[in-house]
Amino acid sequence: MSKPGLVELNAMVAVSTHRSFRRAAVELGMSPSALSHAIATLEQRLGVKLFHRTTRSVSLSQAGEQFLARVQPALRDISAAMDAVSEFRDAPAGTLRLNTSEGAAEMVLTPIILQFLKRYPEMRVDIVTDRSLVDIVAGGFDAGIRLAESVPQDMIAVAITPPLRFAVVAAPAYFNNRTKPRVPADLLAHDCIRVRFPSGAIYKWEFHKRGVEHAVDVSGALTLDSHHLMLEAALQGAGIAWSNEFAAAAHIASGKLVRVLEDWTPEYPGLQLYYPANRHMPAGLRAFIDLVREVVAPAGK
Repeated sequence: MSKPGLVELNAMVAVSTHRSFRRAAVELGMSPSALSHAIATLEQRLGVKLFHRTTRSVSLSQAGEQFLARVQPALRDISAAMDAVSEFRDAPAGTLRLNTSEGAAEMVLTPIILQFLKRYPEMRVDIVTDRSLVDIVAGGFDAGIRLAESVPQDMIAVAITPPLRFAVVAAPAYFNNRTKPRVPADLLAHDCIRVRFPSGAIYKWEFHKRGVEHAVDVSGALTLDSHHLMLEAALQGAGIAWSNEFAAAAHIASGKLVRVLEDWTPEYPGLQLYYPANRHMPAGLRAFIDLVREVVAPAGK
């Protein structure tokens, strides 16, 4: 039996992680047909089926689970060894894999991610956005970017943005013949665009002023799980939206949206870059952290 190569082993890990040949192919930069061929070749060499495949799902077989348990730690060691050797290069090279939310990615794309790629042309950045928090170690990510309150306690965290604020906004036309809310409880008399979490729960809008905290279970005909859609609905006069200040800033500045209850939306800790404490740090991640500190420090003055 000929021995499988790294391409085939990495293909198996990617498919098992994503439970999808299409998403695994995107991660590895391969075509789905090439990925499928790599898995088929590996199964042929081993003489066992590693995956159960249907038209809708992909799952590991019992043999696949046992094989992955032995192979995955070894692949991590190989990756760490390659990262360690790359530190002797004049500049970092390789791929930096980050997991974050779509909104967070938008905040850091231009000031940090694109600047990082300009500074280190031999690096690549692979960003995967998830609304729900994922295990970055199990997912094969180098680091994650989330709100400070969501960062797991066993991770090392570095601030990647200054403190942030939320904004309660609506189109000027929405307030024609309506009184603007002056305190959070006034929202109960308005049409609000409700926010749904990945879990399915509906978010209660949170406010804080002079030590007083207030959460409002707003009502409205429209419930969404995308901040882009929420802002678009607000722009069209569908109701009052709860948004992060970054996403709404341009619309507020142009006058397309007006802000209310601003004195009830104080700053809160912003986004943090986080990574495992007890794992070798790739040169690319170290360079990325240095850039983050360089960018964030002046903004925090």
